[in-house]
Amino acid sequence: MPNAVVIGGGVGGLTAGIALRERGWDVTVLERAKHLDQVGSGLAIAVNALRALDTLGLGDRIRELSRLQGEAGICRPDGRWLMRTSEGRARERYGDSVVVMLRATLAEVLADALGEQRLRLGTTVTGVDPVTGTVHTGAGDLRADLVVAADGIHSATRSALFPEHPGPVYSGVTAWRGLVPSSGPVVRSTETWGRGLVFGVHQLARDLVYFYATDQAPAGAAPADEREELLRRFGGWHEPIPELLRAVDPARILRNDVHYLDRPLPALHRGRVALLGDAAHPMTPNLGQGACQAIEDAVVLAHVAGGDLAGYTAARLRRTTDIVRRSMTICRATKTRAPAVVRLRDLAMSLAGRLSPDLMLRSFDGVLDWTPPAPASSGQGPAARA
Repeated sequence: MPNAVVIGGGVGGLTAGIALRERGWDVTVLERAKHLDQVGSGLAIAVNALRALDTLGLGDRIRELSRLQGEAGICRPDGRWLMRTSEGRARERYGDSVVVMLRATLAEVLADALGEQRLRLGTTVTGVDPVTGTVHTGAGDLRADLVVAADGIHSATRSALFPEHPGPVYSGVTAWRGLVPSSGPVVRSTETWGRGLVFGVHQLARDLVYFYATDQAPAGAAPADEREELLRRFGGWHEPIPELLRAVDPARILRNDVHYLDRPLPALHRGRVALLGDAAHPMTPNLGQGACQAIEDAVVLAHVAGGDLAGYTAARLRRTTDIVRRSMTICRATKTRAPAVVRLRDLAMSLAGRLSPDLMLRSFDGVLDWTPPAPASSGQGPAARA
């Protein structure tokens, strides 16, 4: 039985472990944290990722958590729609919808599917040899036919494999995320665009509302009170934004500078090592595809593993590069501060949405209409080579 070592117990790493196990691999997932306390609040699992999870028998478990209903779209700060669609239209176009859920809940589902015996917590990886597949850890070395590097945006494995690559760059925006308990009516899913600012709101299961916000800020800035910082920026916007900000626990607000890979890697593999998720193609969150692309990576990698890993690069590099680029294009549009430019942007979006009600959905063609590779028999060979 071929064996694989996965570095990183996040969404991509756990999914890769499940997908490889389903294909007949002996899998070990290494995670440096002592507990799977996933950093982050919420995340979107879109149609393309749900299809990928269906190949692992997990899609319906995730769909059960969906609270998306009615209309959703982009608003102005006064609450008027710029563009909108509905859950029904999305389902009609793509055959499915999107689930916005707690990152921690997704991690629980994935870890349970993987199996506790395949997950080694509190294990720090200190180096990888791509030629031999040796993974060096503080607890000793592991040899693998395939090493999956899912070690995040600041991937040490990526830096070691491609030392000449400049790595992720700062997008110019900072992101805030938070969760607020909600016992009232279900809030509508909106993303509101202002002058250089964005605020998104989504209802989750467990009677929680997830919000995120972005604004231009110097990298590394750290105000004393993040809630006051958000109220200063968004306190005059439409409800429920000010209400959510007044209700959130300031200590539970997460703040992160947003980085992305401006220059794609030359390949997503080297030797016996394959890069996955944020280790391979970090992107801005504007398309909601970060976790989705990691899930796609995992399923495709498991499909080609056991053969030439060049097939993984061929299947994933062009697609993920395009999605990184498209996401950053939207990020640039949201960063616009000049009043005249913002008015023109909003007018163009509003007119386009009226003339073509499905324009918002059609803009996701090429992203959401992806389908996973057809399943084949498990156990595809003793080793993954490049």
